[in-house]
Amino acid sequence: MQGNLTSSFHLLASLGTLLPQFAVSADVHCRCFPGDACWPSRERWAAFNKTLGGKLVETIPLAAPCHDSRFGQYNAGECNTLQEAWTLPQTHYDSSSSIMAPFFANQSCDPFTGIQGRCILGTYNRYAVAVGSASDVSKALRFTERNNIRITIRNTGHDYNGKSAGAGSLGIWTHHLKDIQISDHRSRHYTGKAMKMGAGVQGFEAYAAAHQHGLVVLGGECPTVGLAGGYAQGGGHSTLGSKYGLAADQVLEWEVVDARGRHLTASRAKNSDLFWALSGGGGGTFGVVLSMTVKAHADMPTSGGNLSFTSDGISQDTFWKAIEAYHVSLPAIVDEGIMSVSAFSTSSFAISPMTGPGVSAERMNELLQPLTSTLDRLGIKYTKLVKQFPNYFEEFNTMFAPIQVGIAQYGGRLVPRSAVLNNNSAVTHAYRKIANDGGAFFIVGINVSTSVAGDVYNSINPAWRDTLLDTVVTTPWNFTAPWSQMVANANKMTDKFIPILKDISPGSGTYINEADFQDPDFKQDYYGVNYDRLLQIKQKYDPNHTFYALTAVGSDYWEARPDGRLCKSRRNA
Repeated sequence: MQGNLTSSFHLLASLGTLLPQFAVSADVHCRCFPGDACWPSRERWAAFNKTLGGKLVETIPLAAPCHDSRFGQYNAGECNTLQEAWTLPQTHYDSSSSIMAPFFANQSCDPFTGIQGRCILGTYNRYAVAVGSASDVSKALRFTERNNIRITIRNTGHDYNGKSAGAGSLGIWTHHLKDIQISDHRSRHYTGKAMKMGAGVQGFEAYAAAHQHGLVVLGGECPTVGLAGGYAQGGGHSTLGSKYGLAADQVLEWEVVDARGRHLTASRAKNSDLFWALSGGGGGTFGVVLSMTVKAHADMPTSGGNLSFTSDGISQDTFWKAIEAYHVSLPAIVDEGIMSVSAFSTSSFAISPMTGPGVSAERMNELLQPLTSTLDRLGIKYTKLVKQFPNYFEEFNTMFAPIQVGIAQYGGRLVPRSAVLNNNSAVTHAYRKIANDGGAFFIVGINVSTSVAGDVYNSINPAWRDTLLDTVVTTPWNFTAPWSQMVANANKMTDKFIPILKDISPGSGTYINEADFQDPDFKQDYYGVNYDRLLQIKQKYDPNHTFYALTAVGSDYWEARPDGRLCKSRRNA
């Protein structure tokens, strides 16, 4: 539901804008906003598009067919199709504007709010540049600088924390940067196979390309996530994490355009400060990444395992004793190089799946034996499957089910190994308290210590290195519930759930990409001791704070007003 400017220009010109047709004076401390006298005319946007060779995309909300609006009339057939597919990532990731996390769409144009529900541009970017080169990015930066327009950086829209959304913004859309190259890399710190991937390359594309060469690269459990964006820039846990470390630990080189429009290469040998910041310091704030070169490892036989049980026929005390036993078993499991994903609430528990690169099915069964023995002793009926696969690619494609989007709100905490080893009952009590209050859990059992990651140089939150349980707590999203209820859920995450998790993990932190976006202590929780150095690097490469993303390094330079207008915070005005 968007098109190249040359094809959509006349359509939207006839529809008119969604703001009053009169100019208002701009606040000199704010980014220029649609409706302001400073906002570029349609002729200036068209001229800009010409300099780009027709790569400017004008936003039409994806769910416009579900409403009678200035974008067109309601279309029942199209709307039904959209509603049925709205929680599938592929519905959104080819869009230059759609937002997978509904909280940050703010019902700007929601397919479930009815024909007369508002369909406005709201928090979506106004335009996007479908970049194909560094030159396109530099032109976009010059245009926004001259016109004082907000920028957002976007790839697929996989974004739980609102970093790629922005009212009145120009999106720099990297989704079409799909080049992949396999090479032999030799440097002081790494000699071996490497993969260079464009910023638009998604997990499934990288995995398939690596597999063709007998290799593996690290990526997310959701295969449609873009790897070089916020995923790797924010750290990036992976099913291969206990074998090789985090995604940011694999990076050898970044290709980036900074706020001045300079096309730079960042590695441990060149622009090393920028390399350090991009490798774990969070996306959307240091520059526009065009490509990433990462270590590519030799593929290997890989085991996969599932185990699940419910609370049917047992007491809650017994149910939680079983979950506690699972956590007790994890240190030995992750130290074998296995990553284990679990999900649970008050009624069910599932390991789905365990991934053991280079680990036999027999060994995986041995590592599960302490847990299954406890389940037997507790009288809990469970199902278990452990299977050997000839390579990682087949294990991943077989064992992972499709992951929906837009079904939950997220918050999280990195729970260290010491919390489980020394006070596992407190960990269980905290999880149980949250679950009894409506929360559900998605937990990555992992070991990404320096003994696993090896010789790395990056800005990963040091709390990761001691983590055993990357804990994500969720509250359900309901598209038809009152908006106030969803806001209340977000506040419950901030005010109740996250403090409970902090109590069991003092001094630890949070995974940037699965964090509570309202965390008042985000500088410490997201970045740890690295924040001040990251801010210095931000100011070096982006002295005018061209790039803004919610909770990103330097984000408190700006503040978003209720209408979405981005303005300098009071201390910077």
